[in-house]
Order: sequence, then C-alpha cells, then structure tokens
Amino acid sequence: QVQLVESGGGLVQPGGSLRLSCAASGRIFRRNVMCWYRQAPGKQRDLVATITTRSMTDYEDSVKGRFTISRDNTKNTVYLQMNSLKPEDTAVYYCNSIPLTSWGQGTQVTVSS
Repeated sequence: QVQLVESGGGLVQPGGSLRLSCAASGRIFRRNVMCWYRQAPGKQRDLVATITTRSMTDYEDSVKGRFTISRDNTKNTVYLQMNSLKPEDTAVYYCNSIPLTSWGQGTQVTVSS
C-alpha cells in the first residue's frame, strides 16, 4: 500500500528553523514529482514547494528564500528545511506526489513566541 509518513514538526519561535521529513514508498518516490503542502486552521490546503525527479525545485512566493525542498533518492525521503519561520507559517504540513496519492497524517508546525 502506498504510504507517506511526515515527521519533524514542532513548536518554534519566530525566526527559528525546522526540518521536515517525508518517507515515501518506493513506488511513488522514484517516478514522481514530490511536493510539500500546508493547511492552516480554517483554510484550504496549499502547495508550498515541489521537487522533480531531477531535483528541480519551485516554491510558493511567501516561502521563497526561506524554505528549501530536497530529496534523497536512496532513502525515498523528501525534506523541507524551513528557516526564518514566521507565525503565518503555522500549519499542518503534508507531503504528496504528482499525481496525488493518499494523504499521510501530516506534521504540525507552530511558530509562536
């Protein structure tokens, strides 16, 4: 069964950093673009960052220069390094592929002093 498992979230002060990880089953990971999404309370789930199988990346405007998406094809894992975090980055973060597969449980990121 296809599986995505996100981890690495937590509570951090404004200006701090976190590194999220998403372990994916090999069947998805090897062939597909991988993405990070986030969903803040009461809002829709939004695309944050994408990375192709050749590690070409793209970012939503509000995170450019602060977030970095990367992938380790030997570990079937995609990462999201988040620096200079802001309170508006608070959300549940999810990974998924393109095309979409079943969602994982997500990982909560809270940015607060």
